[in-house]
Amino acid sequence: MLQNRAPCVDLWLKFLGLSAFISVNPWLNFFLVPCKISDMKLVTLDPRQFDASAPDFATRAREYCAQLEAGDILFFPQSPIAIAAEDLEFLLSAQQTGAGYHKNIAYRPAADKVTGFVKDRPEVEERLRTIMRKYSQSVVKFLSGFLAPYQTRWALDYASYRPQEEQGRDLALRKRNDLLHTDAFPTRPTHGDRILRFFNNINPSQTRDWVTAPTFDVLVEQFVGSKLAQNQNNAPPELLSVLRRPSAASALLRGAGRTLGLGKLVPSLKRSRYDEFMMRFHNFLKENEDFQKNCEKWHWQFPPGSSWMVYTDMVAHAVLSGQYALEQTFLVSKDAMVTPEKAPVTVVERLAKGA
Repeated sequence: MLQNRAPCVDLWLKFLGLSAFISVNPWLNFFLVPCKISDMKLVTLDPRQFDASAPDFATRAREYCAQLEAGDILFFPQSPIAIAAEDLEFLLSAQQTGAGYHKNIAYRPAADKVTGFVKDRPEVEERLRTIMRKYSQSVVKFLSGFLAPYQTRWALDYASYRPQEEQGRDLALRKRNDLLHTDAFPTRPTHGDRILRFFNNINPSQTRDWVTAPTFDVLVEQFVGSKLAQNQNNAPPELLSVLRRPSAASALLRGAGRTLGLGKLVPSLKRSRYDEFMMRFHNFLKENEDFQKNCEKWHWQFPPGSSWMVYTDMVAHAVLSGQYALEQTFLVSKDAMVTPEKAPVTVVERLAKGA
């Protein structure tokens, strides 16, 4: 059941003695209106809005793009991606019978390759590759029409299968999914292109629980922009150092490293200043205990069989619980944006001018 219940509602439920009743009747959450007001919205869509032949679809498709770029989540209570029952059964039963999966299973469309599991059974690998290939192709086909204004100006990144229960996973701090963060890839710089992710909850009975915080533009203004505007020197130094133009010697060394092909050994050499800032901001948020504890939050529960998509470089997010999910990532060209002024790269470039 999708839920975005604010703390003030929970206080009233507790006062009225209804908390336990709501917990066993979660469908009542639909009637609980959030008390918080935010620019970020969850936009619920039904299949009738997927018809590309509708006379107003071009206008609506542009609105969908703009909503995503502003930090909204587009939510499909009934997933538009059809997954065969036998494929779902294989994905669910394989993990439950100990097929050797660990962490996320990644599918690389360009290489048609699956990684992230123990390769001791060739038939399992082939079946996984076939299922993930079909899933990836289905998402690409749907979004090519649904987000028509982008004109498929994207690079198809990894798809993933996430069979592990998210709650309580033993991961290093910077790899934890349950800490709020905006996305950045350590070894796959985007150079200002956007990270769009499409998710499917394939768990037959359990919601996938997220929490989100204010969007990137709001957070970076809070931690960096406002301090620069007031000529304060207490902005995080690890972020300020990236915004400021590097010395000639530093730029020369980085250029030489890239020329020599050292990017695989030192991933940071492949990053632009923008990518380095986004990577450091990702780490900064995860390591900031005060932010994690006290920032404004919105809680969401995505029900079985649903899908949602979001620009995860824009929306600070965390996954609190849930098991069995599929996901496809797109790196959408910054030149394809319908509202380029809201893109994180535009925000970072503006900050850099003031640093």
